[in-house]
Amino acid sequence: MADEERHYDVLVVGAGPAGLAAAARAAERGIRVGLIDNNPEVGGQIWRRASGHLQYLPVAREWIERVAQSPNIERIGGAYVAGLAGTRAVAVETAQGSQNIGFTRIILATGARELMLPFPGWTLRNVVGAGALQALSKEGLAVKGKRVVVAGSGPLLLAVATSLHYAGAEIVCVAEQAPWWRLAGFALRVASDKVKARQGRSIRRALRGVPYHAGAWPVEAYGGERVEGVTLRAGWRKWRESCDYLAYSSGLLPNVELATLFGCRTERGAVSVDRQQRSSIFYVYCAGEITGIGGLERSLVEGEIAGYAASGAQEQAQALAARRRSALDFSRALERTFALRGALRRLAAPETVICRCEGIKLREWSAAQAWRAQRAQAQCDKTGCEGRICCDAAQYLFGWRVNPARPALYPDPASTALIEA
Repeated sequence: MADEERHYDVLVVGAGPAGLAAAARAAERGIRVGLIDNNPEVGGQIWRRASGHLQYLPVAREWIERVAQSPNIERIGGAYVAGLAGTRAVAVETAQGSQNIGFTRIILATGARELMLPFPGWTLRNVVGAGALQALSKEGLAVKGKRVVVAGSGPLLLAVATSLHYAGAEIVCVAEQAPWWRLAGFALRVASDKVKARQGRSIRRALRGVPYHAGAWPVEAYGGERVEGVTLRAGWRKWRESCDYLAYSSGLLPNVELATLFGCRTERGAVSVDRQQRSSIFYVYCAGEITGIGGLERSLVEGEIAGYAASGAQEQAQALAARRRSALDFSRALERTFALRGALRRLAAPETVICRCEGIKLREWSAAQAWRAQRAQAQCDKTGCEGRICCDAAQYLFGWRVNPARPALYPDPASTALIEA
């Protein structure tokens, strides 16, 4: 049984941009800050091995160095929050064992995960989440010379394509389901922001010559033991692209599982917070994509506000209100631009597998009226299905209100079995 070995004035869970900013600002107050992350390195998905994101390198280095140089921050890397261990303590698992960590206030910066909508062939080997393939390439997966189709929706697609390009992959094309007219309006907005415009120019240089298809999406992946190509559709036109990998993501969803264990109120899939980033539980603050998908700038400013507010520096937190409003406005523009089209709900065929863990097919779920009843009927819990992929798909495909019986805080590492070098 774990004993409570440590206690922090402020405990930050998640060491991506929001978590780094929160920890750095809280530590400025001279209090004891703990920073937990399941990766051995800080930076989260976006800044992991930051050299792969050339457009983010200066700002990434700034925040990573602030945290590294602060004497008031204690990092706990390679650690998983397994659950709650009392009112103000969490149970943490590390390679060295388990322990309970107490806190006065906690900041959750647990980020987001990819939404993958089922379509025929999506369970073939090497059909991978776009962000997942990016992460694997940073960890050593050899993509040099491999043909990669990047498809789905959202700015993540361009970031992934750029990263894979620098890793030596051949980007066959990028297929974005949002239509040109929405993208054009969003591009004008980006061009008016100096930082975002500079990032855009960096991406354009990296992807010069790569076909970019707007209003296009995958309808089928084909191959034998692994993917050999993908059929894309744009309007009435359909065509095939051969590839070694299909990097696929239909957007991002906030990771609210830990917040819901604390009892934090959520709305539209994200944690509801006030202007100080405080949740409905007064000692729990949330920052970054756990409060809604909004990009790097929103994550940073929310992290700074949460760090200040949780450490008692209310005036400094309030001074960032204008930056926060601007970031939230940009988030709304993102949501409008990359809203998913209804046609994506009709891609899966009756025999398309929806739950990978159990091999449950669409036809077995299509008549279900309630998630719990269908989960019981399909016996998805028998082998420990965490529901992190099929839950998300069910919400979009059927409009179900999903409430898994056993909320998983982290995905099953077995998902990497879908990769073939």
